[in-house]
Amino acid sequence: MNALPAAAGWNDAGSGELAVRDVHLQRGERRVLQAVNLRAQPGRLLALVGPNGAGKSSLLGVLAGLLAPTQGQATLDERPLAQWPPAALARRRAMLSQQVQLGFGFRVDEVVLLGRSPHGVRHAVDDRRIADAALRAAHAWHLRGRNYLELSGGERQRVQLARVLAQVWEGGDGPSWLLLDEPEAGLDIAHQHFVLRRARLLACQGFGVIAVLHDLNLAARYADEAALLEHGRLLRHGPPAEALEPHVLSEVYGLPLRRVATGDHEWMLAPA
Repeated sequence: MNALPAAAGWNDAGSGELAVRDVHLQRGERRVLQAVNLRAQPGRLLALVGPNGAGKSSLLGVLAGLLAPTQGQATLDERPLAQWPPAALARRRAMLSQQVQLGFGFRVDEVVLLGRSPHGVRHAVDDRRIADAALRAAHAWHLRGRNYLELSGGERQRVQLARVLAQVWEGGDGPSWLLLDEPEAGLDIAHQHFVLRRARLLACQGFGVIAVLHDLNLAARYADEAALLEHGRLLRHGPPAEALEPHVLSEVYGLPLRRVATGDHEWMLAPA
């Protein structure tokens, strides 16, 4: 993977922390999130896990500034997201949703260049340079001249990863954030591991990465931290070995689970 700019343009202007404080989210009569406090640090991959309906994607939406909490607030650099100008926030964080719909036959390189929109009028040469670098970082350079609609699901996921990378590349004062909503959904096992390896490498190079994951073993293998949610509440947050304790997961998922050693200091979860 090509080297990225150090921490995606990070200087000492801010801590780069992305956080929610006492966040509640109500949808009609349903409490989607309840009193959630969570702090995420740049340079680390945080996995949001929990059963269906736990509030994972809703919490990611709040962290992205796409959902306004009923109570509490989300902050970046200790500044409420609601106070960020939209374009400035878009240059610091990008979100890859579960299903990105694109109905036009754009070339792959044109799709990636769409990620440069928040940066306004720039030199076309700079945008092209960044788009090319993002394609290489996502291992999608060989697809650049292809029609996006003719790509496989795994190939499209690589292109969309390149697009969000291009959005936050050289994003401004502070580390950039990638928010991934079920990036492994609908992909075969090889592409699932590819996406999580890319996310892990990006975190090692200074990006903050938060990923909603259904596969607990992917979270255990690739995440620096895991946050376990149930019924809109945050139950555990810490290193995977602590946050993903089998007895707690067994209660949350209603399925007896155990930890199985797979190698030196490595393990996976399996039905008991």
